Amino acid sequence: MILCAFFTALIAIGAFIRIPLPITVFTMQFIFVLLSGLILGPKFGALSCILYLVIGLIGFPIFSEGGGPAYLLKPTFGYLIAFAITSFIVGLMRKKVGTDSIPKLFVICLIGMFITYLLGTLYTYFILNFVAKTPTPYWACVASLFPVVAVKDVVSCFVSAATAKKLSKKMIL
Repeated sequence: MILCAFFTALIAIGAFIRIPLPITVFTMQFIFVLLSGLILGPKFGALSCILYLVIGLIGFPIFSEGGGPAYLLKPTFGYLIAFAITSFIVGLMRKKVGTDSIPKLFVICLIGMFITYLLGTLYTYFILNFVAKTPTPYWACVASLFPVVAVKDVVSCFVSAATAKKLSKKMIL
């Protein structure tokens, strides 16, 4: 449980560790989400992400733009919801595949990235079209991720895979 709380804190802190890029900002948050699943496994990885969501929705300003229940109406909140699902699936896949190679872990992380993008863009589309009443085609929600956001997240996947491989030698869970 201590590691679960630790990863909740890392995910929150990761939202504020920012490296500015020309079009977007690189944060450590997605790396910590992937690592939560890879290191803690499906249940505790997802739990660490769920705790992050609950703490933010209660009102603590741990999301990149604040916190509180109104955050549910932000088009990007779907990506935060997707974090818990991504962490669970990444953890589950690591259990099935094992820990023997960075390439396998990298592919698992890429699948997690796809899941995050799918759920995040669907939520964005729903909020923009049905809540904000701003007609936006789904392809525009997807196109907003490419190329810069996707490239930085592929880098995050590689960093997560390499880190998980290194940490798995040091940790016994």
